[in-house]
Amino acid sequence: MKSRPGDQGTEHAMVKSKLLLIFSQTFVPDPASVGQHMTDVAAEMARRGYRVRVYTSAVGYEDPSVRYPRRETLRGIDVRRLPFSGFGKKRLWLRAFGTLTFLFQCFWLALFTPRVAGVFFTTSPPMGGLAPCLARIIRRYPVAYWAMDLNPDQLIAMGKIKETSFTARMIEAVNRFILRSSSLIVALDRFMADRLNRRGNYAGKMLVMPPWPHEDHMTELTTPENDFRREHDLSGTFILMYSGNHSPANPLKTVLEAAVRLKDEPRLRFLFVGGGLGKKEVEQYKRDHQLDNVISLPYQPLERLGQSLGCADVHIVSLGDNMVGIIHPCKIYGAMAVGRPILFLGPQPSHVSDILEENPIGWRVVHGDVDGMVAAIHSAMATAPDHRAAMGQLASRILHERLSQSVLCNKFCDHLESALRLSRRANPHAQPAIH
Repeated sequence: MKSRPGDQGTEHAMVKSKLLLIFSQTFVPDPASVGQHMTDVAAEMARRGYRVRVYTSAVGYEDPSVRYPRRETLRGIDVRRLPFSGFGKKRLWLRAFGTLTFLFQCFWLALFTPRVAGVFFTTSPPMGGLAPCLARIIRRYPVAYWAMDLNPDQLIAMGKIKETSFTARMIEAVNRFILRSSSLIVALDRFMADRLNRRGNYAGKMLVMPPWPHEDHMTELTTPENDFRREHDLSGTFILMYSGNHSPANPLKTVLEAAVRLKDEPRLRFLFVGGGLGKKEVEQYKRDHQLDNVISLPYQPLERLGQSLGCADVHIVSLGDNMVGIIHPCKIYGAMAVGRPILFLGPQPSHVSDILEENPIGWRVVHGDVDGMVAAIHSAMATAPDHRAAMGQLASRILHERLSQSVLCNKFCDHLESALRLSRRANPHAQPAIH
């Protein structure tokens, strides 16, 4: 059927009248990766013409001393930051209190904000979907859930709680409620999808796709010699980099033990960039073993991400043996975006081992195999620069062909529109297909 004059203007007006609420404890300019991905989605939905309002924390995710404006408009997004919604990650009880106060505020906002067409949330904070899903019982709007990691799975795997404990059973009950309530569930890989589907048959409303690298701030770099290297006096060295969240779920002990053994290697540097609970272990090793070859830096601003990642010769990606399907090793995409080989410390099968098996872009070492880690590092250093560059170029090509931000973010938002019934043309009974 041909559209009649005025149809496009009418549809545009209907789109503009629809309010998409997004709840995320972290959002730009905070450097946490989850917030950056939520920003990409929010900006794309705003670009498509929807009214997008984000409720997030008024303080830094890692550092609560960092304060952000209580309200601002970013890339067409109405960003509103809530007080008492984050107190950092150094103490578990403070983190839990910040989560509870954030969820309480989100519940009232989800319940009383007028003309809400749909709500989108992720696992920041954990159980972040509880507030909008409870409000949904009264408001009856659709909700979409992006599973960035899984709990209580992670807490159980790390030995923080027992599977039979009250805390584990409570979190599991909340998760099942969120999954049942959601019109769209996004899992990051096939292993995570399997875990979610053990909780119920959600295949009909599940989208399986990885997160994307922030390519707007990264380009493939043919040489690691850049301003970031020169700024930190690293010119002429061979850099192994670990960049991102230093979590116990991504153990680094094998790398650190290798750094101890290789402390007298004059050209080699281990560069750890980011934050998290595991950062203490890195700095403790550096102090205890007087490791001049280990450099620890904080998270870098998003606009410097390309320079930071691009200064490495090889990127380290770590995944705990019991973390497959619980968390997703997103760090691999940043390394691929800047065209660098991967040194994967982790199990097989897993998402990263799948990529390395299909494509010769790096090395794999199992946790605890320090001899193997030392041998892999020596192999990487001995690999001709042209061959390492070819490995990095292949990684970059794979990413741009299959995993680019433009492709994945658009695909994500297409499913979000359909699941939340934001588009006038969307079938309200349609389910998103698995990809």
